Amino acid sequence: MRLLSLLMLGLLSAASVFAQDAPAPTKVSMWIWSDKYVYQPGQQLTLKFTVKTNGDDRPYTLFVYRQNNQTGKKTFLPAGTEAPVDVLGNGLTQGFQAVPLVDTVKGTLVGDGGLLPAITIPDEEFGMHTLVVQVRDASGSQVLKSAYMKIGVVRVSTVISGEITSDRILTNDTAWEIRGIVYVKNNATLMVEPGTFILGQPGSTPASAIIVTRDGKINASGTKSRPIIMTSSQPFGQRARGDWGGLVMLGKAPINVAASVNGGICPADGCKNPPGTFYVEGLVGNPDSLYGGNDPNHSCGTLKYVRVEYAGTILSPNNELNSFTWGGCGKGTVAEHLQATYGKDDSFEWFGGNMDAKWLVGGLGADDFIDYQLGWTGRVQFGLMYQSPDAPGNRGLEGDNSEYDQGAVPYSSPTIFNTTFIGSGNPGFDESNSPGLFLRRGARASLNNMVVSNYYSPCLDLNDANTQAQGDQGNVKMNGILCWKNNIGSSGADTLEGNFSTSATSVYSLAYAQGQKGNGAGKNVFAADHRIKRPAEYSDPDFRALFNSPVFRVGWVQPPDDGFFDQSARFLGGIGEEDWTEEWTSWLVESDIQ
Repeated sequence: MRLLSLLMLGLLSAASVFAQDAPAPTKVSMWIWSDKYVYQPGQQLTLKFTVKTNGDDRPYTLFVYRQNNQTGKKTFLPAGTEAPVDVLGNGLTQGFQAVPLVDTVKGTLVGDGGLLPAITIPDEEFGMHTLVVQVRDASGSQVLKSAYMKIGVVRVSTVISGEITSDRILTNDTAWEIRGIVYVKNNATLMVEPGTFILGQPGSTPASAIIVTRDGKINASGTKSRPIIMTSSQPFGQRARGDWGGLVMLGKAPINVAASVNGGICPADGCKNPPGTFYVEGLVGNPDSLYGGNDPNHSCGTLKYVRVEYAGTILSPNNELNSFTWGGCGKGTVAEHLQATYGKDDSFEWFGGNMDAKWLVGGLGADDFIDYQLGWTGRVQFGLMYQSPDAPGNRGLEGDNSEYDQGAVPYSSPTIFNTTFIGSGNPGFDESNSPGLFLRRGARASLNNMVVSNYYSPCLDLNDANTQAQGDQGNVKMNGILCWKNNIGSSGADTLEGNFSTSATSVYSLAYAQGQKGNGAGKNVFAADHRIKRPAEYSDPDFRALFNSPVFRVGWVQPPDDGFFDQSARFLGGIGEEDWTEEWTSWLVESDIQ
């Protein structure tokens, strides 16, 4: 009925075009979803949507279209034409019709009983297509907000299992079903076309996962309009964390584990791993699960515009797979524009190596969002990490040197710039001490231009004496850390002191952060309202800050000019004025689409 009301309001609108100069940004929240990810020609598609006006009663013009991302062709509904028409069927000649939006929860936009008839998938070029709903100003000329849903139009579904021992291409005209562990090995390269869907099957023994071994490689280079989506095979509304394993990439770059170290427990091979190598977490000890070596420039492959969803199968207690796992990956590895959502374990975890990564989104996971150990020395810039109330996760960032030898070299010592960590305000999923930034076991780090907010535990915890000693020696550097409304489980407050606990380690951390200890390595650590626009609208968040936010204060540290970092990012947090998450990401919360 609300959709019909929207239509009637549009028909009764007094004017079809409203002239506005530089309209104010819309306050509207909106998300859309189809009934599944993958379709074949002739099947019908239903599109649902939710709208929250948030008190915005201005009239807008609405446009709905399907875009073939292979050709760029747009088909506007309801007319089915390439020429733009609004949802009421009005084109440019007769004038677009502006309507006030109404709050709608899980309504049908396209399909039986909806505002627009169902879409029949055409028999045209296969690959990724995008369903788009645009909210434009009253004149229809300026796009103020867009909602996206990616689907695949495929010929068939094909099962992949076992080993890939020669070069193979996964094309976007096929839905690829992963069953069990798939090893890429024997110098083979697994190439994945832009816009390809890879569907992990739950329930297999061992769990479904893609493992790129030290003697294999992956080239999964998606694009903004055609991301590569590795996800659960389960129906929408029934997907869950841990439906499948995830993506593991193993390389030959240095790690800080000596030979035969496994916490005193030998794996199946009897602790025969070569010196400087180790077995990746979550897999049995065999040559295909080894990582590490002496080649700092080794490439595990290329990942661009890749989403990993509903991954992280737990094989046994404290033995689980992550959404993205990198073990001993070197500088030749490329990792850009990656999203991990609904993971059972960590979103992004590094075991040694020195690879870099840029533009990372981690959300709705059950453990940590950035996790590193065993000698990782890479760089990261631009990250958005956020917890979920239904499984609040644990730590925003968890850094270890080594649980086997806290003085092992090379030390874990990444350099990270421009990252936002938003907690759920609830206790950790399975660890009571769940700070935003958590360093332990002798870890080192350079943490810069960050926002840490709404964690049940403190903003920052240097957890033990070895880690505090690293701070005293100037090996834990912090510059530009905004802490706001953390330590909710104790005394969450608006002051810096209130963001830390009163334990000895946190008092040390506070003094260190204020530059009173540790060679003055802590600078610009403060408490202030970040004024981020909409971080807790989980299916349609906006992590950009308002124009008067302290994240834009003049004088934040400039990233180094080393060929990797973007030096123009002199703001706090993972995102400035430009939204680099536009279109290729998915923010959908499963309960919002059930």
